[in-house]
Amino acid sequence: MPGLAASLQRALAQREREGRAESARAPAARSLAAGPGWSVDDVVCTLGPGDRPYEERHARACLAIVAAGTFGYRSGNARALLTPGALMLGETGACFECGHRHAAGDRCISFHYDAFWLDEQAAAAGLAPAARRWRAARVPPVRALAPLVARACADALAQERGNMSAAWDEVALALALATLRVMASGKDALARAAAPAPGAAAAARVVAALKLIDETPDAAHTLASLAMAAGVSEFYFLRTFAAVAGVTPHQYLLRARLRAAALRLAADDEAKIVDLAFASGFNDLSNFNAAFRAEFGASPRAWRAAQQARRLARTSWPDAARAAARA
Repeated sequence: MPGLAASLQRALAQREREGRAESARAPAARSLAAGPGWSVDDVVCTLGPGDRPYEERHARACLAIVAAGTFGYRSGNARALLTPGALMLGETGACFECGHRHAAGDRCISFHYDAFWLDEQAAAAGLAPAARRWRAARVPPVRALAPLVARACADALAQERGNMSAAWDEVALALALATLRVMASGKDALARAAAPAPGAAAAARVVAALKLIDETPDAAHTLASLAMAAGVSEFYFLRTFAAVAGVTPHQYLLRARLRAAALRLAADDEAKIVDLAFASGFNDLSNFNAAFRAEFGASPRAWRAAQQARRLARTSWPDAARAAARA
């Protein structure tokens, strides 16, 4: 995702300059916010194919949005490839391992929840006891979660640039409940996410295709061009991509373009929407507007206005509170 991926590349370049002496060190986590029962960190990992997989235990229930980079994740018997826009899930106390066999580095917006708090919120939302825990290690990029994923990434980027303080308590709660509902619904994408992954060679081809899409979402990618770049037939590429990434190449490309557009809309109040549409890989404004509305539940103009209103509310509220205290 624009901006967030750039920060990851700077971290990777810094590690390259410093050398590999600290290759086994843990990913760097920067706290963004915390509240009763939840917290959120910005986590940057610079490990690569030459490093041993990173092993740890989830101290709390974890839900991490992959903002940039690709990595392998194993928790218990579950294995998954995590890609931008996907969610990494972990239960309290579960051991896990992250590795970068095919590409270096990743950046995640990582939410952590106390088990009791999460159960209490899920119960208040009407979720049955069986639906109050993660049921998979990964949720691939799906439309139902796209608005919240884009909002969290836009807020993290804005906070990184010192533009505003995000309402992370709202995002933390809404994202957890939405994820539980998606998992309880038994979406086909989740069935693919739980399917056995293809072999290493096939996964490497998909990772290369994912990187190509993420770095050039505005390019004229097609199933044929991506399969040709991978050196396999279109049928084999389509089947392998869906098995590894949890979504089809078209779905992944579309969501990569829409996330890029959403972040640009949130970051730039002056740019024309038609210019942002073309810059994000759409060659028709009406198609862009329709796809954006279907993905985020609002038009590009309304999305931008909502981000502006939230930014204004956050920057105005502390001043209003201080003025009231002085009165």
